[in-house]
Order: sequence, then C-alpha cells, then structure tokens
Amino acid sequence: MKRIAALTAAVAAVGTAAGTLHYAGSTPTAVFVLSGAALGGLAWIIGVATESVGARFGPAVTGVLQSTLGNLPELFIVLFSLSAGEIVVAQTSILGSLFANALLVLGLAIAAGARAAEGEVMQFGRRLPNDTATLLLLALFAIALLGLSDRLGDRASRHQVAISVVGAVCLLAVYCAWLWSYVRGDRFEPCDEEQTHAALPFGVSLATLAVAGIGAAFVSDWFVAAIDPAVKALGISKAFTGIVIVGIAGNAVENVVGITLAAKGQSDLAVSVVKNSVAQIACFLFPALVLLSLFFADRLTFVLNPVYIGALAVTALAMWQITGDGEAYAYEGLALVALYVILATVTFYE
Repeated sequence: MKRIAALTAAVAAVGTAAGTLHYAGSTPTAVFVLSGAALGGLAWIIGVATESVGARFGPAVTGVLQSTLGNLPELFIVLFSLSAGEIVVAQTSILGSLFANALLVLGLAIAAGARAAEGEVMQFGRRLPNDTATLLLLALFAIALLGLSDRLGDRASRHQVAISVVGAVCLLAVYCAWLWSYVRGDRFEPCDEEQTHAALPFGVSLATLAVAGIGAAFVSDWFVAAIDPAVKALGISKAFTGIVIVGIAGNAVENVVGITLAAKGQSDLAVSVVKNSVAQIACFLFPALVLLSLFFADRLTFVLNPVYIGALAVTALAMWQITGDGEAYAYEGLALVALYVILATVTFYE
C-alpha cells in the first residue's frame, strides 16, 4: 500500500509539472516528454485499481474490465487528436496500441510465463486466443478492402467515410455479441486476491479509477497539443510517435500486469488481460472512434498505409499460430517481440 501511494504521488508530481509547463507556454518538448510519462503512470494506476475491483470476479470479467479502463488514455488521445485535426496521430495511436499489445506485451508475457512454467511451456485456455484472432481478422478484412480500394482509386474509394461507418457498425455488433457470450461463459468465481493483486479496497479502487480517468483526459490534451512542435524538435515522425511512443506509454497497464501475472504462473489471467485489449482495440475502440469522428471536422476511417495493413495481417496470423493451440514457448514470445522491433524500425524511417 505504501509503495502504491509513493508511486501515485510520483505520477501526480509528473502530471502537475506537465500541466504547469503547458499552461505556462513552456518548451513543447518538455511538455511532450512529461505528459507521455504521466500517461504511462496513469495507465499503471488505472491497472492497479482495476485489478483490485476485478479481484471478486473471474479472469474473463477481470480481463475485460482491465482492457476497457486501461484503454482510456488511448481514447482521450485519439479524441483530442481528431479535435486538433491530427488524423495521422489519431490513426497511428490506435494501431500503436494494437501492435504494442499483440506483439510486444504478449511476446514478453509469453517469454516470462514460459520460463516460469513447468517444462518451460506456458499453457492457457484456447478459446480467447482463437476468438481474438477471429475478431482481428474481421477488422483486417474491412481495413484491407478499404486500403485496396483507396490505392486503386475505384468508385468505392469516393465513399470511404460511408463504408467505414458501415464497417464500424458491423464490427461493434460482432464484438458485443462475442463479449456477451465470453463473459457469460465465465463462472464468476472470485479470483484469489494474491493472484489478482487486490492491493486496494473496493471503494478506494472506484475513487481512484474516477480520478485517474479525469487525469488521463487532461494529460492527453496537453500531450496532443505538444505533439506537432515536439516531433519537429526531436526529429521524429508523427507515425513513430503514435505507433511506438503512444503505443507503449498508453499500454502500461498491459505491460506491467500481463507480464507480471505470466511470470507468477497466472497464465490464463495474463492472456486474458492482453488478448482482451487486442480484441477491444480492433473491434470496439477503433470502430467506436470512427463513429465518434463524425462529430468532428476531420473524419477517421479504416483507410491505412499499406505498410500497416501488411503488418496487421502478419500480426493476426502470428498471434493465431503461436497461441491458438493453448501453449507457447519462450522463443515464440521472443519472435513476437522481434516483429514489433522490426515494425518500430520501419516506422522510424517512414
């Protein structure tokens, strides 16, 4: 409890410093760096509180809850990016979260879980990995069709917003149908508090989630406002900012929780946290933001750079191949991490 309080105070201090510099009109680079660090810290706080709330439920409900609240920073970043007309940042932030979870976090969790498991083979239920692959392939279908249409310049390419809206509605309908079935399949048996790190009382956890959610909204606003001048000063692209920096900072929940649980032998819960986040980003967060963008001057669509369409295809197939049989070795986790590193390198030079 004391450790959590100390780390929370540190996050609050970083966030306060970022806000002070933002309103004082200070160097955008400093605001950008401090806001990014604060986002990662807020994501961690949300993860601790969510895990404590989910201690009374089974792994399915806990994983969904953590994924939903853990994606708050990405939601705010994309909304503020759309408001500021930063479409590239909005799109790549969503993709960055997806790639970070599906490749980097899952890969590290598998590597840690395999080394901790008997026979160095991480074992877990097969349903969620296969369900996630199905949902990701569905999202990829809509993205690939629109991407090809855009490159060919056919008649459909003139109706990208309308097609994206229809695709978003379809994805949301399928995701909701899957979620209802998945959560009902959970037995709702309380998880062992030692396994789920119920570090905070239930009431304190709810209050923490509320405060952290509000804090994430403010910090995201400062972060987005500093992106344009900061990336120019640092010499990095907006695509790299979204794919790598936002992807890692905004997914601190899955980074810490998923890997820690895997290392302690809680394979099913670790996979639930990470895989639920991937499914939610692909089939809930992305399509929901496509619909919300209709209220902004700049519209978000499923039309992506062909490089990222190809990366999504490989990611979906790699996840299915490695986790579909309910077991994974350490080298397979490292293979996912290697895919992420290669993608990040390509994005750096884009």
